[in-house]
Amino acid sequence: MSKLAIIAGLGDLPVSIAQAAKESGRPFHIFRLSGFEEKALVEFPGETIGMGQVGRLVRRLKQEKCDEVVFAGIVKRPNFTDIKLDLRGARLLPRVLKAARQGDDALLRVVVTHLEKEGFRVVAAEDAAKDLLAGGGLLFGNAPGDAIIQDMKKAASIAAEIGRLDIGQGCVVVDGLVLAVEAQEGTDAMLDRVCELEASLRGNRQMRKGVLVKRPKPIQERRIDLPVIGPGTIRRVSEAGLAGIGLEEDGALLLGRDAIDELCETHGVFVYGFPADWS
Repeated sequence: MSKLAIIAGLGDLPVSIAQAAKESGRPFHIFRLSGFEEKALVEFPGETIGMGQVGRLVRRLKQEKCDEVVFAGIVKRPNFTDIKLDLRGARLLPRVLKAARQGDDALLRVVVTHLEKEGFRVVAAEDAAKDLLAGGGLLFGNAPGDAIIQDMKKAASIAAEIGRLDIGQGCVVVDGLVLAVEAQEGTDAMLDRVCELEASLRGNRQMRKGVLVKRPKPIQERRIDLPVIGPGTIRRVSEAGLAGIGLEEDGALLLGRDAIDELCETHGVFVYGFPADWS
């Protein structure tokens, strides 16, 4: 069985992957990125590594005999002038800076390509933990009506466009009106903004309207940074008065399926996997 390296930021995703590896008996080692250490990962085998320590990372991957690498968790774009670089990191920096000006996806591709050239296989989160990938059709809750489906289609089209421009992955549409699009602030902050809008523009817990849609950027490296929803997303969608969540089929990750199912039933919210050809 190949050994898995988890290059981890904050959040539940790297924890879910580590737990899945542990339960399956698969050997793994976690590299917690300095400044983005998830406390729940302390109980698993691993170490902390700086974002500029590329040479050390490659050396430790080989020493640990890791065959596959998965990237997981939240990592905010750093201030590159503050990063402490080792020799290999300094050599890679010009390519990193050039890619950073082209967007987050270009930046991630530089890192993936470098590790692949060193002989490591970079895998997606859903390959490392098989039950994470969201499928198609109704996943949780009650089926959305025609009006909500129309909102979902519009939000899916807008999310595809902002993704093409490397802006974000999410959009909120209610009654055909675009209430918010996601940029660098992330989904939670976007939904918080929706909550602050006038009640007449959005739904409420008694009469839910509209939908949050999340889908991968068309340009993105799909092994890294797929949209993720968990119980917290369901709670925020409920607070915003939305009817549910639309996810591109096989294009998003679900964390805590049992908790999501329970919360959808409790709050009257749905999760639906729409076809990838909606654009």
